[in-house]
Amino acid sequence: MTTSSDFAAYIASLPRVLAGAAALFRDGEGRVLLVEPNYREGWALPGGTIESDDGETPRQGARRETAEEIGLDRELGRLLAVDWVHGVGRPPLVAYLYDGGVLGEDELKAIRLQEEELLSWRLVPREELTEYLHGALGRRVLTALDVLADGSGTAELENGHRVF
Repeated sequence: MTTSSDFAAYIASLPRVLAGAAALFRDGEGRVLLVEPNYREGWALPGGTIESDDGETPRQGARRETAEEIGLDRELGRLLAVDWVHGVGRPPLVAYLYDGGVLGEDELKAIRLQEEELLSWRLVPREELTEYLHGALGRRVLTALDVLADGSGTAELENGHRVF
């Protein structure tokens, strides 16, 4: 008979994976909303860690993080991409990217940054995205824009490269 301590030990022995979720917001010209974190170099999308220990789902995490980071609490659209990103000095990350939709002028004016984590935000055209978003994140966003443009299904990625 399995005891609860045996099950807890089994669970503790399993591999760990980090999970994050973000939203892809655009303006009427198709530019992508990026945020500048103060805790690391570079730019990012509104989003963050999924609080899975508290029962949060990827979609809920993306919406919560977006509301916290930029002050917009919006229903998110479909899942555009799922990316398995190998880690260096950390466990692998599963990154979920949802369609945040097109923001109108009033919504853009309503953006309020979470000052504890973010320095600034900007709208960046597709052709400049990889100057701001490096590696897997840049490739993930470009693929998500392609999914939106061609109406295809959710993209499965590994390190930002499409596998399906």
